[in-house]
Amino acid sequence: MPNLGGWEIVILVGVLLLLFGAKRLPTMARSVGQSARIFKGEMKGLRDEPTAAAPAPEREYTPTAVLPAVAEAPRTP
Repeated sequence: MPNLGGWEIVILVGVLLLLFGAKRLPTMARSVGQSARIFKGEMKGLRDEPTAAAPAPEREYTPTAVLPAVAEAPRTP
């Protein structure tokens, strides 16, 4: 991505003023800042999550009822 110089930033701000108006730009900038802050916090939370959470212990299987044994059917050749 190319670096933006002084004139490019002035032109970009001028185009934004024409498109959205002077009243909406501060609100939009505030929304973008809040969204970036929330995204950054969520990404940090995802990075920290595996170290904070311990793996769940495996449960031992204990049957609650005993089923009757079924005899196998005779096999025919």
